[in-house]
Amino acid sequence: MSFALGVLLFAVGIGLSVALHEFGHLLTAKAFGMKATRYFIGFGPTLFSFRRGETEYGLKAVPAGGFVAITGMSRAEAVPPADEHRAFWRFPAWQRTVVLAAGSLTHFGVAMLLIYVAAMTAGLPARALVGEIQPCVTSQTSPTAALPECGTAGTADQAAPAAQAGLREGDRLVSIDGQQVGSYLDILTAVRSRPGETVPVTYVRDGAERTVTVRIAEVRRAPLQGESADADGLRSVGAIGVAPGPATERFGPLAAIGQSARFTGSLFSATATAIANFPEKVPSLFRALSGEQRDPDGPVSVVGASRAGGQAIEAGAALVFVLLLAGFNIFIGVFNLFPLLPLDGGHIAVLWFEQARSRLARALGRRDPGPVDLNKLVPLTVLVIVVFGGISVMAILADIVNPLANPFQ
Repeated sequence: MSFALGVLLFAVGIGLSVALHEFGHLLTAKAFGMKATRYFIGFGPTLFSFRRGETEYGLKAVPAGGFVAITGMSRAEAVPPADEHRAFWRFPAWQRTVVLAAGSLTHFGVAMLLIYVAAMTAGLPARALVGEIQPCVTSQTSPTAALPECGTAGTADQAAPAAQAGLREGDRLVSIDGQQVGSYLDILTAVRSRPGETVPVTYVRDGAERTVTVRIAEVRRAPLQGESADADGLRSVGAIGVAPGPATERFGPLAAIGQSARFTGSLFSATATAIANFPEKVPSLFRALSGEQRDPDGPVSVVGASRAGGQAIEAGAALVFVLLLAGFNIFIGVFNLFPLLPLDGGHIAVLWFEQARSRLARALGRRDPGPVDLNKLVPLTVLVIVVFGGISVMAILADIVNPLANPFQ
């Protein structure tokens, strides 16, 4: 039941995000004095509509996207003489750009609001917070074994470097030998590969940044995935004797502003990386449709994202649900700004190409070449629709017949 509720809530969240995207276009267009005649969510036959002032609002049968009709979006459009001065193309380029980008900006605003609320309630994923400081590190143990008091595991025990350096529970590590650390896994990775080395460790305590010198202990541990083992089944790695801190951090209303901005920035960075790796991930969809195990970092459709939202609610991970929805908004916002028609970014690109071409013509004393003939771009527009539409269909099919493994199991 909770899984179905989670799927439904995520789908509703996506629907609201789309509605707000279109509302961003509508609100900015009206603010500048443009004439917006229709605001609809979905496509196909109209289920219902009503009129307020000069704008018709409504819902269509196919819940996929939406649109806002603004008079004069194209110079080829026939505009009644009484509305000529309110035609979209007559407004300054910067105002048209704001209207076109407003949908994506709305997605970013929704994401930041979700993250801000999470920061004050459930909290955000903790940065590199230090948990319990161990008094010593043992010479041989598994990575998950509890570390005993010094002297109880034999003479090979070493005083923990973190304790010797004066680190305390609750300190937030910033860098190890100049290498930025943002999570406990980053700390583990940084020290594990440098046994026996002496390095500067920068941390924050009570708002003040400090640096201490730490000599990373050399210990014998079982290898992690991807690491090789020696003949005894262990390998020499580094350790400093700290346990991970809490999984999340909560912040007050003021502190949450900066932390929300920081976390939103990390989501933008992750989105950029995902988009950059997107082309090489597409073939995995073909393999997934043939039954091969899904790539967890591969493309996921709205169906897969909603399923993940349902799994998060089922597992009681409300924070993951909220951050998934925030990440979805950022991805859609960024993707929609791609300079490809029919995306909003494509229209922005055409707009500023026209501006640059007109300015160049004036500088050279030539006649203004006028607007771009969008009819000539129809083949490219169709190609974009076919390519991304095809990938979307494959992702939906893969999420139905071969969904991603439940990360909470």
